[in-house]
Amino acid sequence: MSVKKLTTQNYRNLASASIDFHPDLNFILGDNGSGKSSILEAIFYLGHGKSFRNAKLENLVTFDKDSFVVSLENNNSDRFGIRRDVALGLSDIKINGDKVSRLSELAINIAVQVITPESFKLFFGGPKERRKFFDLGMFHVKHQFGKFWRDFVKLQKQRNALLKNYAKKTDFEFWNHQFVEQSELISELRNDYFVQLSKELGNWISILLPELVEDIKVQYYQGWPSKKSLVDVLNANFDKDCQLGFTQYGAHKFDVRFLIGGKALDLKLSRGQQKLFLLALTFAQTKLIEKVERVKPILLIDDFGAELDINSRTALMNALGKIDCQSIITAIDEFSLQPMLQQEQQYKMFHVKHGEILEISK
Repeated sequence: MSVKKLTTQNYRNLASASIDFHPDLNFILGDNGSGKSSILEAIFYLGHGKSFRNAKLENLVTFDKDSFVVSLENNNSDRFGIRRDVALGLSDIKINGDKVSRLSELAINIAVQVITPESFKLFFGGPKERRKFFDLGMFHVKHQFGKFWRDFVKLQKQRNALLKNYAKKTDFEFWNHQFVEQSELISELRNDYFVQLSKELGNWISILLPELVEDIKVQYYQGWPSKKSLVDVLNANFDKDCQLGFTQYGAHKFDVRFLIGGKALDLKLSRGQQKLFLLALTFAQTKLIEKVERVKPILLIDDFGAELDINSRTALMNALGKIDCQSIITAIDEFSLQPMLQQEQQYKMFHVKHGEILEISK
């Protein structure tokens, strides 16, 4: 899908705003603090029910207001919206005017991929950040994943509760069986997705970082040692789990590492090269989502020009031409978008100042 119209009320410093987007390519210009990133954040919020800035909910609403509204209309004239009352902590979620109870019902229809300055946490933010990225793609590409993961989280909480209450080892037999079965189901899905993503990633690295296409490796860890069964690992670590009060091994400990020459990628590459790798990884995941054809993804790129020289921006322009999705890109000014802006290219451009949004003629 693509965003045809975005409407916000009392969201950040945007106050009340309405934007009619181009179905393919959009640029949003503005100084730091002008509100341009808030436009991307509003779209992301509809797809995820949270901010990509990890902001507290009360920071999303305009000063002195108690609630905000974010809604969009897509290219098929479907309407999606969230009204969030920050004071009461309540959400009103609607699809085509009908109330729905779960944010996941929005997420099924709105597949948002984003690159922001916060995306570098994929390198230094620990396994949690990497799981978050991969599981976002899993949700859209492996449709069973959402249910499997919800069931697994319940089992994990039950096992941890038993550990904290110092239950007897025999009390764990049933829960261990369920926990192992669900972990293995999720691991099988993740491994299949990892293989698909790794293959797709190579295509995008060859466009964005061609000199490193043979050197970058992605390493997969399922959440327990690959040469041991999870049953044996849980039994061997039972006493330690009891001491800690939580389960050390299982699907919740899944991780990936990005390596070059056996070292962490972020230790070997410049900041600009790291950003190009993050773009390649995001493009790869976007392409996999696109291929399943349930919903066309939306690509958000915040602060386009940061860390990228003219050659890198040219490579990114070529990459964008090879992906079939709507892209919405922010930048400080038109100069930082070069060589993206071509006379024959169809796009819309907007300028944001103090929360006011104005469409710019070519």
